[in-house]
Amino acid sequence: MDNSFLLLFKNKVFISAFLGWLVAQAFKIIINGIREKRFDFKWFIGTGGMPSSHAAFVMSLATAVGLQEGFSSTIFIVILIVALVIAFDAQGVRRATGKQAEILNMILDDIYWRRKIQENRLIELIGHTPFEVIVGSLIGVIVAIFVMG
Repeated sequence: MDNSFLLLFKNKVFISAFLGWLVAQAFKIIINGIREKRFDFKWFIGTGGMPSSHAAFVMSLATAVGLQEGFSSTIFIVILIVALVIAFDAQGVRRATGKQAEILNMILDDIYWRRKIQENRLIELIGHTPFEVIVGSLIGVIVAIFVMG
């Protein structure tokens, strides 16, 4: 095996981003487990929900790069802009797609019960609320400060 792949796991910026995502996913499982009093593996691999692991991942990455390269560095600014686009997308476009799926599922329910056709459910939990993105972002920043410190 190539040593450069193993060196990836010694890179604090990579570790920070990965742990930001992992911590947010762990919180998502705990929160949903408490709320629904059951475990569903989809919470770990699925999208949407509290907190946003997308936001945690990219904000942890941006924070780690800022701490390592400097908050005025060009690479930090580029990553920050990409992180903000991803966070906006997580709560904007993807959230709207989830709302559309919810409405389409209601239409399918109506058609199914009246005409007896087979239904295929759409995934409704696709995006995040702004609060979920903010909490995910805070998790990412905190994890990066911890890892890089």
